[in-house]
Amino acid sequence: MNYYLLFKSLHLISVISWMAGLLYLPRIFVYHAQNKDDIQISDVFKVMERKLFFYIMTPAMILSWIFGLLLIHEIGFKQLSQTWMLLKLLFVVLLTVYHFYLGKTLNQFKLDQNKHSHKFFRVINEIPTILLILIVFVVIFKPL
Repeated sequence: MNYYLLFKSLHLISVISWMAGLLYLPRIFVYHAQNKDDIQISDVFKVMERKLFFYIMTPAMILSWIFGLLLIHEIGFKQLSQTWMLLKLLFVVLLTVYHFYLGKTLNQFKLDQNKHSHKFFRVINEIPTILLILIVFVVIFKPL
C-alpha cells in the first residue's frame, strides 16, 4: 500500500473540512452580531457555532495536523529545511492561531460578551482565504 498517497488524500479531506469551518464560522458570527438582542435567534446561533467548532472544525484541524506530519515523515524530515515547507508550516500555524481565536470569540458569544460588530467579522472572514491562497501557491510552485 502506498501510505504517502493515503496520507495525502486524508490530509486533503481534513484540510477541506477545516477550511470550510474556518470560512463559515465567522459568517455565522456576522449574523449573530447583527441579531445579538434577539434571544431566540442568538440561542440558535450559539448552538450552530458550538457544533461547527467542536464537532467539525476542531477534529478536522487535528486530523489535518496529524496527516500533514505523517506526510512529512513519509517524504523525510529533510524537507523541513526547504524554505517553501517552512513557509507552509508558518501559514498553517497562523491558521491554527486563527482557529483558536475563533474559539475564544465563540466563548464570548456564548457568554453574551461579544464586543465586535458584524463588520469586524466580515473583515476577519478574509484571513483564512488569504492564507489558503498563500499555502496553495507555496506548495504548488515551491518558489524558494
